[in-house]
Amino acid sequence: MLSNRRNVLLVLCALTLSVGLAILGARAQSAPPQAPAHKLAEEEYKNIKVLKGVPAEQILPSMQFIAASLGVECDYCHVREGQRLIFDKDDKKPKVTARKMIEMMFAINKENFEGHREVTCYSCHRGAADPVATPIIGDEEPRHEAEGPKAPGDAKPVLPAGDQLLDKYLAAVGGAAALQKVSSRVEKGNILANGQKIPIEVYAKAPDKRMSISHTPNGDSITSFDGKQGWLGNPGRPAHIMTAAENDGARIDADLYFPFHVKSLYAKFSVAAGETIDGHDTWLVIGHNEGQPPLRLYLDQQTGLLVRLIRYAETALGRMPTQIDYADYRDAAGAKIPYRWTLARPGGNRFTIQIDEVQQNVPVDDSKFAAPPPPSPPPDKKPAGQ
Repeated sequence: MLSNRRNVLLVLCALTLSVGLAILGARAQSAPPQAPAHKLAEEEYKNIKVLKGVPAEQILPSMQFIAASLGVECDYCHVREGQRLIFDKDDKKPKVTARKMIEMMFAINKENFEGHREVTCYSCHRGAADPVATPIIGDEEPRHEAEGPKAPGDAKPVLPAGDQLLDKYLAAVGGAAALQKVSSRVEKGNILANGQKIPIEVYAKAPDKRMSISHTPNGDSITSFDGKQGWLGNPGRPAHIMTAAENDGARIDADLYFPFHVKSLYAKFSVAAGETIDGHDTWLVIGHNEGQPPLRLYLDQQTGLLVRLIRYAETALGRMPTQIDYADYRDAAGAKIPYRWTLARPGGNRFTIQIDEVQQNVPVDDSKFAAPPPPSPPPDKKPAGQ
C-alpha cells in the first residue's frame, strides 16, 4: 500500500512540473471527470450544498485548498471504500463540520470585508486540522525598535524600479536577440523526489508550446500546452483538458521567451526587498493585473537572474500557490537557462528537475503538443447530447 501511494505521488509530481496542478489529491482517487467550464458545481457533482453557483472546474482545486490548509488528505472528510473515495456521502463528521466552516468563512468576509476574500481556511488552521487558539511562547526575546528619531542610516533603502530590474534580468539571460535565436529546445534529465530518480524529457517550441514526459514505473505522465490549450496525460486514463487556472500556469511555463515577454504580461509592477534564497539576496518584483492573482519574481541582486517564481491559482475558497526555484544557470547557445528547478506546493508536494542534456533549434513538430482524441463511447451508448 505504501509503495503504491509513493508511485501515485511520483506520477502527480511529474504532472505538476509545468502547471502546478490544483487537483492532486482528489483526482488521484478516481474523482468525477472534469466539467466543462460553463457548468456549475451542482450541475456536475452530486450533493453540493454550500458551493452552489461555483464553476464546476473549481471544486477539485477548492478541495485541495482545504487539504493543504488543514494538512490532511482526502479521506479526512470523505468516506473510503477500498481504494475509492465516495465523495457524495456525508457519513463523516469532518465533512459536515467543513460545510459549516465554509459558510462561516463566507459570512465573515461578507459582513466584515465587503465580500472580498480576506479570511480563508488557512487563516486559522495554518496547516493543522485543529486551529491554534493559544498564543505561542517564543524562544527568543522580541526585538523592539529603539526609541527616538531614526538615524540617517536607518532610513528605508531606495528601491530600484521594476522595469529596471526586469531589463537587468533580460540582459542576464543573454538579451532579447539571443533568446529569439532559439526556436526550439529539447531537455533530458531526471525528476528527483522521495529519494528516487525518474527520467524526464521536456520539449519546447517557440513561442509558447511545451510538453514534459516523465517515464514513471506506472507509465508515461504528460503535461502539454499547445499554445492555446493545455492537457494532462496519466497512465491508463483519458487526457484531462486543463482548466482556466491550470492553463494560466502552463502558459507562463511554455513561454520560451518569458524574460523578454514578462514586461508585457502585467499592467504594473511593484518592488520590495526580497528574501535571501540559497545564499542569494534578491529583489521581489510583483506583477499586477486587475482581477487576477499577482506574479512574484525574486531576482538575484547581483546577477539579475530569476531565482524564484511564485504564481497563484484561484479557487472558490482561496489562492493556491506554486513556487519554482531556479538554479544551475548555464550558457546554451548564447542564452542562459536553468539546468535545475524545484517545484513546491502546499502539503509537502516538492520535487526537483535536474537537466543533463540540452539541444536547441532541433525540429519539433506542432502535432507533438496536441491532445489525443477523446475515447470513443461504448457501442451501446449514444454520445452525450444525442
